[in-house]
Amino acid sequence: MNRPFTTLFMLMSVDGKISTGFGDELDFDRDLPLIDGVKQGLHQYYEIEQTTDLWSFNTGRVMKKTGVNEKKMPEKTPVSFVIADNHHLNEQGVYYMCKRSKDFVLITSNREHPAFRVKEDNLHILFQNETDLSEAFRILKEGYGCERLTIQSGGTMNSLLLKQGLIDQIDIVVVPLLVGGKETPSLIGGTSLTSVDELSGLSALKLLECKALEGSYLRLRYEIVRDA
Repeated sequence: MNRPFTTLFMLMSVDGKISTGFGDELDFDRDLPLIDGVKQGLHQYYEIEQTTDLWSFNTGRVMKKTGVNEKKMPEKTPVSFVIADNHHLNEQGVYYMCKRSKDFVLITSNREHPAFRVKEDNLHILFQNETDLSEAFRILKEGYGCERLTIQSGGTMNSLLLKQGLIDQIDIVVVPLLVGGKETPSLIGGTSLTSVDELSGLSALKLLECKALEGSYLRLRYEIVRDA
């Protein structure tokens, strides 16, 4: 394989939602600790997260939502972060990611991105005239030694990666919660199928693990079945 082995690792409600509602002011990380019957088992997700790959992929939009553009500088972690972003991160957010990361790789097609004004030894800017995630993932492996990559991006990016065949495994921690709302972000977002002819593009899943956790949480792990 000329790219990293990838795992989509997410926290998800029983009805497939990855947020407590529509809008950046609503967020699982911020809101779930406030919900009785949910907050008690939430620690299990973060404990599992600590065992994921030392390369992590996300988007600037998700990072902005978590507050990196305003937060104080963090402690260094052993994780290298890969962020796809054109306009969500400001200069403060780029510095934040540099301070947090072992290596920070920014994928962008914006020649005016604030990252170009940042001078940090661990900042690597992967500029593309048009975003090509397949090529970016190839460079991550061949140029940076990234063998395994954990994906924790939003539903729209997850959909794009899935359609391009760039997700190998799904690792989901299911929260005992129903959220609802057609506009609430889901695990796989983007546009739905528009014709029956596109059904061939769907990928079946092979169950690798189904584990009951404390507090009615579940951990589900699937392998994406590729065509023979």
